[in-house]
Amino acid sequence: MERIQEVVGQARAAFNSGRCRALEFRIQQLKALERMVKEKEREILAAIKADLHKCRHKAFIFEMVNVLEELALATGRLPSWAAPQPVKRNLMTMRDEAFIRYEPLGVVLIIGAWNYPFTLIMQPLVGAIAAGNAVVVKPSEVSENTAQLIADILPQYLDQKLYPVVTGGVPETTELLKQRFDHILYTGNSAVGKVVMAAAAKHLTPVTLELGGKSPCYIDSDCDLAVACRRITWGKYMNCGQTCIAPDYILCHPSIQSQVVENIKATLQEFYGADVKSSPDYERIINKRHFKRILGLLEGQKIAHGGETDEASCFIAPTILTDVSPESKVMEEEIFGPVLPIVPVKSVEEAIEFINLREKPLALYVFSNKKELIRSMMSETSSGGVTVNDVLIQYGVLSLPFGGVGNSGMGACHGKHSFETFSHRRSYLIKDLKMEILNSCRYPPSSQKKVDLIKCVVFKQLNKSQMALVVLALLGIVAAVVIKGKPLLAI
Repeated sequence: MERIQEVVGQARAAFNSGRCRALEFRIQQLKALERMVKEKEREILAAIKADLHKCRHKAFIFEMVNVLEELALATGRLPSWAAPQPVKRNLMTMRDEAFIRYEPLGVVLIIGAWNYPFTLIMQPLVGAIAAGNAVVVKPSEVSENTAQLIADILPQYLDQKLYPVVTGGVPETTELLKQRFDHILYTGNSAVGKVVMAAAAKHLTPVTLELGGKSPCYIDSDCDLAVACRRITWGKYMNCGQTCIAPDYILCHPSIQSQVVENIKATLQEFYGADVKSSPDYERIINKRHFKRILGLLEGQKIAHGGETDEASCFIAPTILTDVSPESKVMEEEIFGPVLPIVPVKSVEEAIEFINLREKPLALYVFSNKKELIRSMMSETSSGGVTVNDVLIQYGVLSLPFGGVGNSGMGACHGKHSFETFSHRRSYLIKDLKMEILNSCRYPPSSQKKVDLIKCVVFKQLNKSQMALVVLALLGIVAAVVIKGKPLLAI
C-alpha cells in the first residue's frame, strides 16, 4: 500500500512541476493516446473479448469509436475551450477586465467499470488530460484482462508520472480513496458510489458519480411496435444486458403486452438466429457471481421467452418476463443482465406515477407518436436524460452531457462537458488604480446621496440630472478605456 501513496505523491509532484498546464503538452499527450488506441487495437479488442465474450466488430464500435471521437474533438477544440471567456460588466466595472478561465483541478482519480472496461476509463481520461490534470487511473479488477492491458500499454505512450495506472481489487481501491485527490470520477453502482462519496468527503473532494438504476421504457399503444421493439431489443440485450443505460423494464398497456413479446421474439431471431448461444454477437455475463445474482431475479417469475442458462460459460439467454408485479424482486434492483420485465399499466398517467415512486433513473425512454404524451413524460418525471423513440444512442452524442440525477449519479461527462468537469472555472477581475472618483460611493462616510447613486448605477433608476452625471462618467470611462494599455485577457 506504500506504493499507492508513492504513486499519488509522484503524480502530485508532476502536476506541481507545471508541465501539464501548457496546451501544447496536453495536445501532445492526447495525440499519443490516440496513437495508442490505433496501434494497440488488436490487443485491446482481444482483452475485451476475453473479459466479455464480445466479438471484434462490436467491441470496436462500442468500446473504441467513442474514444477516438472524444480524442478528435478534444485535440481540435481544446484551444477554444481553454481560452479566457469575457463576461458582462456593469457600470462600476466598465473600465475593468472581467473574464473566466478554465484551470486544472490538480490530481484526479478515475475509477472505471467492468461492463465497458476500455471506453469507461478512456473517455473521462481524455477530458481530464485536456483540462490539464494529473490522473491516477484505476481500471476495474473484474474485467481483469482489459485492466492489465491498460496498465501495460498506457505507460508506453503517456507521461508515466502524470498518468499512472493502479491495478488491484478492493484493498487497492480502499487505499486509493484514503489519499487526497482534487476530483474523483467513479463509474459503477450506487452502493460503491456511496463509499466513494464518503471517502471523498473527508478531503472535501468533489466527485462525479456515473451510476445507473432502473431505466424505464414506456411504449404507447399508438406507435410502430415492430420498429420500437427492434430498437428496444438491440439496446436491452447488447453486451448481454450489462449496460448502465439499457432499458431495465417496459411499461405498456395490457392490451399490447403480447404484441410486444412477439415483436421482441422476432427481433431476437433476426439478430442472433435460432441458437443464441452460438451467435458471435451475443456476449456473456462477466462472472459467476453476477450470473447467480441474475438467476435469483428470475425466481417466481412468468417467463414468456428465454430463460435458458449455462453456468459453466456464464450464459443467460435473452429473457422476457410478463405480468411482472411492481413488488417483485426483479423490480427492486437494477437487473444489469439479459432479463426484460414487462409491467402492465393502464395509462400514461399510471406510468408516470410508477416512475416517480422509484429512484430517479439514469435514462428514460418513451416510444410514442403523440407529442402531448411525450411532453407529459418529459415534464412530469426526472431522470439523467430522456430519449424518445430510441435507446442508448444518446451516449454517442458528445454535445449532450451524460450523467445521472439523484440515485443515478451526479455530474456529467462527454466532450466539452468532461473538460468542464475536470476544470475549475476561475474568475478574474483586473482593475487599475486610476479613476478613483468612480469608487467614492462605496467608501465611508455613508449617505443617502451615495445610496441614490448606487441605485442609479445598479438599478438604472435615473432622473434627468443623474442621467447627465452618468453620461459624463461614461464619457470619461470610454476615454480611459481608449488610452488603456494591452488587456491581461489577451496575455
